[in-house]
Amino acid sequence: MERRVVITGIGAVTPIGNNIPEYWDGLKNGKNGIDFITHFDTSDSKVKIAGELKGFDPTTVIEKKETKRLDLFSQYAIAAAKEAVDMSGINLDSIDKEKFGVIIGSGIGGLGVIEEQVIKMYEKGPSKIAPLFIPMSISNMAAGNVAIKFGAQGTCEDIVTACATSTSCIGAAFRSIKHGYSDYILAGGSESSITKIGIGGFASLKALSTSEDISRASIPFDKERNGFVMGEGAGVLFLESLESAQKRGAKILGEIVGFGSTCDAYHMTAPLPDGSGAVRAMKQAMAEGGVNPEDITYINAHGTSTQANDSSETAAIKNTFGAHAYNINISSTKSMTGHLLGATGAVEAIATVLALINDFVPPTIGYKVADEECDLNYTPNKGVERKMKYALSNTLGFGGHNAVICIKKWED
Repeated sequence: MERRVVITGIGAVTPIGNNIPEYWDGLKNGKNGIDFITHFDTSDSKVKIAGELKGFDPTTVIEKKETKRLDLFSQYAIAAAKEAVDMSGINLDSIDKEKFGVIIGSGIGGLGVIEEQVIKMYEKGPSKIAPLFIPMSISNMAAGNVAIKFGAQGTCEDIVTACATSTSCIGAAFRSIKHGYSDYILAGGSESSITKIGIGGFASLKALSTSEDISRASIPFDKERNGFVMGEGAGVLFLESLESAQKRGAKILGEIVGFGSTCDAYHMTAPLPDGSGAVRAMKQAMAEGGVNPEDITYINAHGTSTQANDSSETAAIKNTFGAHAYNINISSTKSMTGHLLGATGAVEAIATVLALINDFVPPTIGYKVADEECDLNYTPNKGVERKMKYALSNTLGFGGHNAVICIKKWED
């Protein structure tokens, strides 16, 4: 028997807030989390800005000595997971830990420690490489360390689909609970790629904005967009069956009703111009949830602020919804947070849940110049109140990975 899957906890560390109340306040008020990079010296870099976390203190959730054994992406994941667990109100001592899983992905993993240790090897030789280099750097360790922290003995996975990573993780978690393989899962993603090699690599690909105007750098769907802005952080959702949540009297935040996953099979970095791969993913997510296209009132778009993505995604939305596309409120919260790579789907799924709870659409900030190819309602600059029942969260990654979840507002 298929089970309904609900969200009972959410946690986030983002460039506009290190917990859910701060994050929602930032989203609601159009806060710009993008600023000049402080993580490294950018004097020889063409890219000067990013969406860094501000004032993140890992010692609030991890012992100080333990932080030295964990790369930032694992620290971010633990912080977000703890907030989600706490919000869920679950008594972890009372559940079957073998049915409690973790599916948290990272697109790149411990890039900071990789960069640090490669330099050390080059300067001092391989014998000086840190003993914990490998377990600190491999991308599955966000999931692994969260499982250790909370004693989750069920499925433990790191699904990597580039920028679609954490939506793929949420989708897999949804299906695992829906079909009875798991009862509870912490699902999401984490990333910490604002490093010299991370920024340098994407800059060499011509993917990043080189603007030094923080208000005109991450400008999704604006005609003058010229690349994405790197962000960092983590988002984690606590998922469980509806039966479990109701039995323990949990506060339900929303319901995941469908997931879509497709591949463009077209290009290493560029999306299909007509967005047909994304079309199929959106249609799959709605079909699984039994949702009519006309029922969708909000889409949290991938909206990276690159020329190719934003025009392709706009075409995809039009090809999916037809005339109804113009009735949908769309926003790219990357305009505020930047692009969190493997974590972006999770923090945006959380934004979508919060939008549904509050009947409020976050804005796409920094929008000034209309693009004739991008002519939908992107909720420019100021959020709006709107009654909503169903929403989509889109993530579209390098390699042609498309992942979409359909979320339903919880109504008692």
